[in-house]
Amino acid sequence: MTTPPIPLEARIAADATCGDGTVLEPVTDRRGCAVWKATGPLRSAAVKCGAGPEGTVIVLRESAAVAGILGGSAVMAQGRSPGGAWMITAWHDGPSTRQSSPESPTAPPTSAPPGTPCEAVAALHSAGWVHGDIQPDQMVHTPTGVRFLDCSWAWHPLTLGPSNLFRGGMPHLLAAELAWKVHRGHRPVVVTSTDEVYTLAASLFCAIADEWPLSYAEAGVDPSALDAPGLRHAIATRGIPVRSATVWPAAQVVLSHVMSRPDYRRPSAADLAILLGTVLAGA
Repeated sequence: MTTPPIPLEARIAADATCGDGTVLEPVTDRRGCAVWKATGPLRSAAVKCGAGPEGTVIVLRESAAVAGILGGSAVMAQGRSPGGAWMITAWHDGPSTRQSSPESPTAPPTSAPPGTPCEAVAALHSAGWVHGDIQPDQMVHTPTGVRFLDCSWAWHPLTLGPSNLFRGGMPHLLAAELAWKVHRGHRPVVVTSTDEVYTLAASLFCAIADEWPLSYAEAGVDPSALDAPGLRHAIATRGIPVRSATVWPAAQVVLSHVMSRPDYRRPSAADLAILLGTVLAGA
């Protein structure tokens, strides 16, 4: 699929933000939204444009969420174009959580950037926000801490409600109770902080093991033969266990315990940060 041209207003704003001669490189294009990396003499930035009713709503939501989470100045520029909307935010340089995971049990990261995904999620929850769609590729480890990408589905009980457009996120990372809500057609899908702790643990397990965290084979499930609704139904009803901890057992066992507990017994993101911090300290 060819990425649609960037709206003229966004192109002008990118030059104003990053400097004359800014180069735009397409990054993603899905669900009516396209993202470019803008690189200029002043800085690099992310330009996100939404087209059509759905894409417009998604970009406007993300703009409000980023401003709410990081402050209004985090959105460097924004606007409406004919049939769409656009926004410009900082480009976050650094490896994703998947890319920065340890390569062996004996080689945990020793020079990681400040903060951890757990601490970043804990800070988000403490401020009343839920990201809603955490994935190992959407948490970037920068020199100033972990930053979240794709905040379109973030919500806050006082300032930005859950979206009717949200379809549940990555099925492989969903807690059984959240998968069931999505499967049953609940709208809007309300991702709680407890749901998000499961997804955080699943994302970290995925980053360590470099494979999805659930052992589908043990439950007699072939995920490749299922579409997203079928996979969510299987996760919600089949009691699929977590994979064995074979790459970094000390950390994976902690994550497995979190994922195996019912929602009312899961630790908070802050508590999970402490538990994993103890593992790192003893490595």
